[in-house]
Amino acid sequence: MSYYDVIVVGGGPSGLMACVASGERGASVLLVDKGDKLGRKLGISGGGRCNVTNAKETDELIAHIPGNGRFLYSAFQHWNNRNIMDFFEGLGIKLKEEDNGRMFPVSDKASSVVNALVGKVRQLGTDIKTNSPVKRILYKDGHAAGIELKSGEIYKSRCVILATGGQSVPQTGSTGDGYPWAREAGHTITELYPTEVPIVSTEPWIASKELQGLSLRDVELSVWNPKGKRVIAHRGDMLFTHFGVSGPIALRCSQFIRQVQKKFDTVNVDMAVDLFPDHSLADIESELRNRLEHEPKKAVKNVLKGWLPERLIPLLLSKAPLDGDAVSSGISKQALTSLAAVLKKFAFRACGTRSLKEAFVTGGGVSLKEIQPKTMESKLMPGLFFCGEIMDIHGYTGGYNITAAFSTGYTAGKHAAEEAAEPEG
Repeated sequence: MSYYDVIVVGGGPSGLMACVASGERGASVLLVDKGDKLGRKLGISGGGRCNVTNAKETDELIAHIPGNGRFLYSAFQHWNNRNIMDFFEGLGIKLKEEDNGRMFPVSDKASSVVNALVGKVRQLGTDIKTNSPVKRILYKDGHAAGIELKSGEIYKSRCVILATGGQSVPQTGSTGDGYPWAREAGHTITELYPTEVPIVSTEPWIASKELQGLSLRDVELSVWNPKGKRVIAHRGDMLFTHFGVSGPIALRCSQFIRQVQKKFDTVNVDMAVDLFPDHSLADIESELRNRLEHEPKKAVKNVLKGWLPERLIPLLLSKAPLDGDAVSSGISKQALTSLAAVLKKFAFRACGTRSLKEAFVTGGGVSLKEIQPKTMESKLMPGLFFCGEIMDIHGYTGGYNITAAFSTGYTAGKHAAEEAAEPEG
């Protein structure tokens, strides 16, 4: 049996950063992970290039973390995106800014980031045990007291940090191990659900796969409630699949599908694509009229080629409804207006999302009402800390979740080390 100031369970982004923060403050630290490799989720982030953070200002960062982002204001005072950038630059990882503030290593290799971070953890003297699944967290006299491994080994400590992640991307080791341990300490686990996940639709044209593989660039995708009110809209790229829609803006809209379903007790949720988000309905109608008048003898479907995605044209015309073989000069003003309306709001219905295992991020987790925002320590069990995706925090893809993980990890590690340094009372 060994003793440490701080034990960190989980070798993902938040756990590794917790080790750094504790180690820098002179704490003796043990990092335990059930897998054979540290930083797996970090290694696949950003499409394998590792999107280490986002350069946006704090208020914008919070706005891009719709799942309880405001909880992070205190953590960002300790360790924010600027600190993250300085940290990796200090490790020799040069960074570059790409679209929408996303920060990547110049090397475009996630391995360089993972190796540098793990190297820093080792340099600080952290003891690391991989292939070491935890059986339970030890609690004594109302205080976290250590861990017991499934092998039977026991390690005692002043503080324990749970950085075990959620249930999304389970191949990286995130299988929800930490939730039962949190419950044992008295914590509430809010409902778990998939976020940043592809959307499912049973529309006939989805089932027929006629649009499968078609990408739409710089469009706006929106979610509507049954009362006809727009819930959310995101602009960017999307992709039609054999089961529904995917791509960046679909992933961002996905959590709102669940919200509408739950709030209104419904299965089907209305969605819409605006193919020309920079233009008004009048602009689109005018453009249509000009194109049809310019080629009066051509079939409508042929006039639209080159301006609209060719595979999408038959579906758009059917929704107008308008005969694609009709000659341009014969199109009525009413039909033209109807088609313009479809281009501004190509409506369809979603019936849900793919599973939590297929999601990039887990929604729900340890209730934030039971966690101190300035320290990440449990309000119910002294000496127990949380960081990363195990908590009820989730953001959009684009560097926001990793920023939350690093920030909460650093905050938890810092305060756990400081608590462990205090004389036992």
